[in-house]
Amino acid sequence: MNQENVKLPVRVVIVDDHRVFRSGVRAELAPAVADGRLELVGEAGDVEEAIAVVAATAPDVVLLDVHLPGGTVRPGGREVLQRAMAQEGQTTRFLALSVSDAAEDVIAVIRAGARGYVTKSISGTELIAAVLTVASGDAVFSPRLAGFVLDAFGTGAGEVAQVDDELDRLSAREREVMRLIARGYAYKEVAKELFISVKTVETHVSAVLRKLQLSSRHELTRWAADRRLL
Repeated sequence: MNQENVKLPVRVVIVDDHRVFRSGVRAELAPAVADGRLELVGEAGDVEEAIAVVAATAPDVVLLDVHLPGGTVRPGGREVLQRAMAQEGQTTRFLALSVSDAAEDVIAVIRAGARGYVTKSISGTELIAAVLTVASGDAVFSPRLAGFVLDAFGTGAGEVAQVDDELDRLSAREREVMRLIARGYAYKEVAKELFISVKTVETHVSAVLRKLQLSSRHELTRWAADRRLL
């Protein structure tokens, strides 16, 4: 990162639908706020709030959760990016901060205009460095995710577009269920992981198989593995 390219403090907005997580991010960024490198200028918990706060505050960097409620495009973070990027004079840079390390999520938000993507396992020191890196105009990715981006914007671009189209048929919850089932979770384990009933899991699995035109869990696992979604 070229520190000379960064005008301090970097003005930051945090976008995540979990209030407790936003509090945690504020705490992790606090050292950089205290020493004048960062300034927290707003927060949002869904797509519409995010669009409004970005327009109102014109931050330098937005820490953006990928799966946001609201809006009409999935994942919700992609809609925030698409609508923000369409605004005239847009200069804000977006850094995705998500629990998901799935290839389709990474690719969706990078294609929509995010400057980087890190997972929520990142340390506070690393997160501060990532925000400053993005503010300087450089890109930043968790190591495992960089390969997804290289593949997506290289020879695999056509394949990625096809995966995007297929996944667009699924709701956010169906994607979560699909990924766990494809990884070999039993229905009861999925229900426990997502805090839903076994019957609801069964309903989602049926919908996933129907939408993807698959006939069994075995086919679903092979479908996900072929597309590197596991």
